[in-house]
Amino acid sequence: MTPYISLFLSSLILVTLLFLSIWALKKKNKHGYKPSFPPSPPKLPIIGNLHQLGNLPHRSLQKLSKEYGPLMLMQLGGKPTVVASSAETAREILKTHDLDFCSRPSLAGPKRLSYNFLDFAFVPYGEYWKEMRKICVLELFSTRRVQSFRFVREEEVAHMIKSISASSSGPVNLTEKLFSLTINIISRVAFGKKYQGGGSDVGNFHEIVIEAMNMLGSFTATDFFPYFGWIIDLFTGHSRRLEKCFHAFDNFYQQVIDEHLDPQRKRPEQEDIIDVLVRLQNEQSGAVSLTVSHIKAVLMNVFLGGVDTAAITMVWGMTELARNPKVMKKVQEEIRNCVGNKGMVEESDIDKLEYFKMVVKETLRMHPPSIMLVPRETMNHCKVNGYDIYPKTRVLVNVWAIGRNAEYWENPEEFIPERFTNSSIDFKGQDFEFLPFGSGRRICPAISMGTAMIELGLANLLYHFNWELPSKDDINMDEIAGLTVHKKIPLCLVPIPYHRKSG
Repeated sequence: MTPYISLFLSSLILVTLLFLSIWALKKKNKHGYKPSFPPSPPKLPIIGNLHQLGNLPHRSLQKLSKEYGPLMLMQLGGKPTVVASSAETAREILKTHDLDFCSRPSLAGPKRLSYNFLDFAFVPYGEYWKEMRKICVLELFSTRRVQSFRFVREEEVAHMIKSISASSSGPVNLTEKLFSLTINIISRVAFGKKYQGGGSDVGNFHEIVIEAMNMLGSFTATDFFPYFGWIIDLFTGHSRRLEKCFHAFDNFYQQVIDEHLDPQRKRPEQEDIIDVLVRLQNEQSGAVSLTVSHIKAVLMNVFLGGVDTAAITMVWGMTELARNPKVMKKVQEEIRNCVGNKGMVEESDIDKLEYFKMVVKETLRMHPPSIMLVPRETMNHCKVNGYDIYPKTRVLVNVWAIGRNAEYWENPEEFIPERFTNSSIDFKGQDFEFLPFGSGRRICPAISMGTAMIELGLANLLYHFNWELPSKDDINMDEIAGLTVHKKIPLCLVPIPYHRKSG
């Protein structure tokens, strides 16, 4: 069967499904109830509003929201999708109707196959999700557990600073350095040691992580046409690339789990995440019995939620500071006056750095780790802002647009940490104009772990070096959108070692 015939058949199936959906909706409303749907941009046959997403969906949706309102209904292929772009609509979805909106869209086609051990992040709301969430909150990312890995974070940050100091006097690729930092920290937290490679089947672990981020951040035909899009993904080769990537992850996770189950292994003083999960599996005290696939799922989500988000936040933070030298000088003076001649910023110093905390908040406002929270799916019919939202509707919250909304932020496109002076606004999910980690039942469970990495890494970069641009040209701010928004061009700055005064 040629690709053209396949596409024709796929289109015919979609049109049939659309007619059936319209017929079912009319039958449901035969008693006279006329639903009120959110405003919607004009759409094309079959693809709906897909053509309006562009290469940077967060920006395209922000622009559309200014014309159609803070709650829009869009048809993305075969998926009706509601987009929230204001603090008020986010509050309705993530708090008032949290239980109605706390499920996830089901995965289909080859992506479903690739996720056979990764479904914790995308699993619908239910007993399995609640049990795994409880494990993450109480066991893996509790305050006590996060603090117990403080020595790991401080050792890896010190190693990064040493590697920058040993480099030549030319520009340093901070994007590369910061991604290595987060991968190394999370590897030690999850596996008990760093993995630069894992055998012929696994290859270089760093490369596998980056490939996974690229694959998960890309849109596929399956995402928009779940019943038959997988056919198109097969022709494009996307499914084969996806399967290869996650087959490598599966082999790698099995390898490190087997190492932890080896009776000859020397037990460490500090449990890593695999140790904790294996212990819970042996105890089997929860409502859901843990399996090896569950353990792999949690490990995958640790990397999906940690490596990319923490690294790019630090990259964007250093980018904004390089573009705003007065702000950089002010925050460096605060850090250096506080830390003195200790030689390293320790985690115990961070809470004393008020202006530095504002810099981190401003970075998260302008460059949230998750620009649009991982898609939700409605479980029940409900009303938001007076509009009807029906079950199985995909829901996107444009956190990026909310963080740059002039209704909540003065001069929202400018990097001004002082806006948080004497402000109680925080990123813990209760202030809906500022949601870099989400809110409600699906809020990121590892906020403490992520912010600890971000704050320690940034503070030490600012303490140890003065930073200069490689040329007189301004920094390129072009973006690449996926699960997160990366700088299109890696951040390269020239480090000038800071010589502390003796005595």
